[in-house]
Amino acid sequence: MVTSFAACAAPGGSTKAVKSGTTEIQVFIAASLNTVMTELAGKYQKEHPEVKITLNADSSGTLLTQIESGYECDIFFSAAQKQMNQLEEDGLVVEGSRHDVVNNQVVVLTLKGSGTKVTGLSDLEKASSIALAGGSVPAGRYTRQALINRGILPDSEDASLITTQEVSDALGGVEISEQDNVSKVLIAVTEGACEVGTTYYSDTYGYEDEVEILEKVSYDLTGNVIYPICLVENQGADETRKEAAEDFMQFVLSDEAKAVFESYYFDTNVE
Repeated sequence: MVTSFAACAAPGGSTKAVKSGTTEIQVFIAASLNTVMTELAGKYQKEHPEVKITLNADSSGTLLTQIESGYECDIFFSAAQKQMNQLEEDGLVVEGSRHDVVNNQVVVLTLKGSGTKVTGLSDLEKASSIALAGGSVPAGRYTRQALINRGILPDSEDASLITTQEVSDALGGVEISEQDNVSKVLIAVTEGACEVGTTYYSDTYGYEDEVEILEKVSYDLTGNVIYPICLVENQGADETRKEAAEDFMQFVLSDEAKAVFESYYFDTNVE
């Protein structure tokens, strides 16, 4: 999902003035960040109308593949460390620019009034159908890791390699609709296509009247769900564009941005 927009919302702080002249920066973000980053980009552009921010929202694995394939990208904001680690191994992270920004939490949810017998991960097999992100999607990997720690799935060195079919088999053959990002999991549940799904707590923002959270999955089961950000080595960017990207990233790391993240149910207590 690619979003471009003009300045809107209230002004936001920034670390320094961007050089005069219009420029555009490409910001690749995990799908679960789309709503909050749209607001933050709007706040920044109110203060910096000379900077056009284009958001490309998708699963972190898909975004990583796009960057590795040569897509122009100035900032990468991942939903997991795995994809950021790979980008760093590829030599595409600007040295010293990587930062951990927020933590999130996996939730099991259903449509309000669904009448599901599921109470959480421990009895997912009671569902008639489940929406689940694929293993390459951070939310899908975290869900699989939680199922391993619950003793539902067998141990694995890399939970992301556990197939959707293997998850279904472990749950007694329940029907699973594999989705390629968390936004699609949420849609599958809110439209009634699947009885339950696993996504992030932040994804329920704005859907409080539509969905019921059956379980907030403990960090003891998933591990921390840290979202790192970095500047990407973009050989096609001039100095104005690089400066704009750095300045916008610093705004995303600011205390003002932290308050916005918290309003969208992200945990900003990240060390």
